[in-house]
Amino acid sequence: MKTEQIKIFDTTLRDGEQAPGYSMHLDEKLRMAQQLEALGVDVIEAGFAIASPGDFQSVTEISKTVKTATVASLCRALVKDIDAAAKAVKPAAHARIHTFIATSDLHLKYKLKISRADCLRQIKEMVAYARNLCGEVEFSAEDASRTDLDFLCKATETAIKAGASVVNLPDTVGYSTPEEIYRMIKTVHDKVPNMDQAILSMHCHDDLGLAVANSLAGVMAGARQVECTICGIGERAGNAAMEEIAMGLRVRHDYYKGIYCNLKTEELMRTANLLATITGIKTAPNKAIVGANAFAHESGIHQHGVLANAETYEIMTPESVGVKKTELVLGKHSGRHAFAERLKELGYDFEEDKIDQLFGEFKQLADEKKVIAERDLIALAESKITVRREPKTEWKLDNFVVNSGNLMSTTAQVTLSKGGKIKQEVALATGPVYASFAAIEKIIGHKFTLEDYQIHAVTEHRDALGEVIVKIKDKKGMYRGRGVSTDIIKGSILALLSAVNRMVNDKGE
Repeated sequence: MKTEQIKIFDTTLRDGEQAPGYSMHLDEKLRMAQQLEALGVDVIEAGFAIASPGDFQSVTEISKTVKTATVASLCRALVKDIDAAAKAVKPAAHARIHTFIATSDLHLKYKLKISRADCLRQIKEMVAYARNLCGEVEFSAEDASRTDLDFLCKATETAIKAGASVVNLPDTVGYSTPEEIYRMIKTVHDKVPNMDQAILSMHCHDDLGLAVANSLAGVMAGARQVECTICGIGERAGNAAMEEIAMGLRVRHDYYKGIYCNLKTEELMRTANLLATITGIKTAPNKAIVGANAFAHESGIHQHGVLANAETYEIMTPESVGVKKTELVLGKHSGRHAFAERLKELGYDFEEDKIDQLFGEFKQLADEKKVIAERDLIALAESKITVRREPKTEWKLDNFVVNSGNLMSTTAQVTLSKGGKIKQEVALATGPVYASFAAIEKIIGHKFTLEDYQIHAVTEHRDALGEVIVKIKDKKGMYRGRGVSTDIIKGSILALLSAVNRMVNDKGE
């Protein structure tokens, strides 16, 4: 029986995006925000508005786009930070300013160089200032888990009096144990006299691998908001993983006494896959809930048990997190209608002309592969997601020829088209991919360095569709591209062109 709701505060686009390798461009953040809204999160922390013009723009555009979830911007307890946050979230249907200051003696002495009294004064003034600019204010006591409990209670009481409707007590450095978190939350919940006027929140880091356990311990002690990220991405070892918290509450509803969240858990796998597609960082196979092995069984004993009754070795159904039990197989005889319907089932809503283009590529791929699995279809669809903000003249692959061998240098001849014009170059290098990239650099006339190159087999067997992720860098910044093909050289060229088109069209945000 459902009794009390836990609010899910997602910080994938703020804390998560700060993790190395997970930075996103505006269009990617918008797409991620829309999927988070489809997932049903209550609050989306869209960024740190004062951090950069790009962050400010991201918060503003997400505020305009998201309709049902609350959009929050993080800010220090400083006037200039709060002003930037208030301005950025102003277009939101539901806006929140999330302001913070450290409260532990360690941070007060060595980082802020202020006294406890100064800290309380700043909390009072800045929360009140934020409340005058926005109808909803959240206050976070940074390093709460290492803060003196009596002082933490005083800071919480002060923030609530000043207008905070949510008080977050983070385990900023991932230091605490579940027992310590329970004691902290329980003490604040029971001791602060005006606690009934605000919601207590948790934000736990995973430095000791306890972020989810600590978050759920906080829930048991009275916290009614949990701050988390998809797949637990974030600073250092990351944050509490949203999917683990949601399914923990759902599967163990007997233990958590009816405490629930409103996530549409069937969207969890799709959300995790989108994060991997956008960032180019694959989900670990053994990742709980959304890893490729989460519902895989190799042991004969396990297989026998699952065939007899799935509950013997599966405590949740694959469908409950958005995993399909059966692998869809398509071939060259499949029709356009069935193809289009399957795309919709997988969550892709393309215009008719894009479906026609995809269907043509699907047919070509079917001739090459004979059988196309669902993962191939997803990879094909993802390769057609628009990653630029507006249609622009782009470099497109016309053809390429590569001559290579173990007793010769590799030569690549690449022909690209742009705006109806064809341009061709030849380059010599140590391998087919390197040579192709060198030829493309000649064609575009724009210097860049290759920062990262990854290739993954989307499916198994010799005819697997290859997914290539590249990251290139020029003076303006880093650009990511993605390409898929059964030919790894073609996939590599397509991935590079995706990044190149972003680079040459960049306005310098």
